[in-house]
Amino acid sequence: MSIKTYSELVTLPTFEERFQYLKLDGIVGDETFGCNRYLNQIFYKSKEWLRIRDEVILRDCGCDLGVPGREVYKRVIIHHMNPLTKDDILDRTEYLLNPEYLICTSKRTHDAIHYSDDSILIPDIMPERSLNDTCPWRR
Repeated sequence: MSIKTYSELVTLPTFEERFQYLKLDGIVGDETFGCNRYLNQIFYKSKEWLRIRDEVILRDCGCDLGVPGREVYKRVIIHHMNPLTKDDILDRTEYLLNPEYLICTSKRTHDAIHYSDDSILIPDIMPERSLNDTCPWRR
C-alpha cells in the first residue's frame, strides 16, 4: 500500500480524481479497532486532535476533499488518508496528527471513500434562499 499525502492529493484538480486517489477497498463490517475501539474514541476527544482538526478545516476552507466550491454544510469530518491502526495511536506515529496525512470530508464522502462506493456521492444541494426566507428546508 502506498502512503497517501496531502501534497500529492492537491495536485489533482477535480473532486472525482481526489476521490479515486483516496478510496479504499473497505467492506462493511470489517473490523478496524475491534475491542480496542476505546483507544480511538479517547484520541478523537483529545485537545491535540481538536487543535489539529481545526487547523485542517482552516487549511481546506471547510471544503470536501479540499476542493474549492465544495463547502461542507453539515459536520466536517477529518479523514486520515492512511487508515490508522491501534499501534499508530499507541506509538503516536506521524500519521496520527500530521496535516500532511489529513483532509476535510463530508460524511457522505467519508463513507464513499471507506466503502469504495462512488454511488454514495450524490451532491448535497442547498436550497435557493430568498428574502425573508427563514425555513428553506420546508419547501
